[in-house]
Amino acid sequence: MSMGETIDGLPVTEAQIQEWADEAEAGYDIATIKKRGRGRPGRGAEPGQVVALRLTAEELSALDALAARTHQSRSELIRAALAAYAA
Repeated sequence: MSMGETIDGLPVTEAQIQEWADEAEAGYDIATIKKRGRGRPGRGAEPGQVVALRLTAEELSALDALAARTHQSRSELIRAALAAYAA
């Protein structure tokens, strides 16, 4: 890396580069790295399936207003509505 390089807008120093090199030379615990996981946490034993849904501007506005009032995400509200409808 040349002088003046940044990562996410933050300057990268020679000291940081040396720290990364020392860490790499010491080696990494692969088991720990694999445990970190990636992506969103699962909701069950099986992987979830993404389903696209088209909403009008009014429907989306109502959903967002309810989400703000109840401190839930859009997805949480939609899943709860489907569960209640299917019950």
